[in-house]
Amino acid sequence: MHPCAQCARLQRTCCERAEVVVTDGDIRRIEAFTRRTGFWEFRAPTNPQYTDQPDDPNWVRYTMERDGTRRVLRRLDSGACLFLGDRGCTLPTEVRPLVCRLYPYDYTETEIKGMDDSYCPVDRLIPAEQRAAGVTMLTILGMRMEDAERWRRMLYEELKARAERKEQASCASA
Repeated sequence: MHPCAQCARLQRTCCERAEVVVTDGDIRRIEAFTRRTGFWEFRAPTNPQYTDQPDDPNWVRYTMERDGTRRVLRRLDSGACLFLGDRGCTLPTEVRPLVCRLYPYDYTETEIKGMDDSYCPVDRLIPAEQRAAGVTMLTILGMRMEDAERWRRMLYEELKARAERKEQASCASA
């Protein structure tokens, strides 16, 4: 059984709890694939620590609006992502939001820092002997560092481009 399906039997998954920031590129890719609009909204973070990112100083500038909201995928009343189906994400990997593609990597604008297993019950999904032998969620999920680096670069390029457009528009209207 896929580890994400196992996780879903143990707890609410990342797809049911995470607030997924979306870029302009994410929106274009998802709209082109689904032929849907209105799947995102501006919402304030539910976790106040979201704006405390000392290891990634541009994150807040790139993602937050002046009113304290950010652009995220809409969620169902249950908290689940709109694109979560019975077998996981209904979007192909190359269409998914970049932050979804990157998880469970932990990253900043400048680097991939390793694995963020804050949502993954790794100790319950990977037997101790396999963990001792170096097996991680990344290896089980078949995630490659090359892909993560490409997605990280895309994420920050798209976030930065939007932040710069907003700043230019703000200066022009002042």
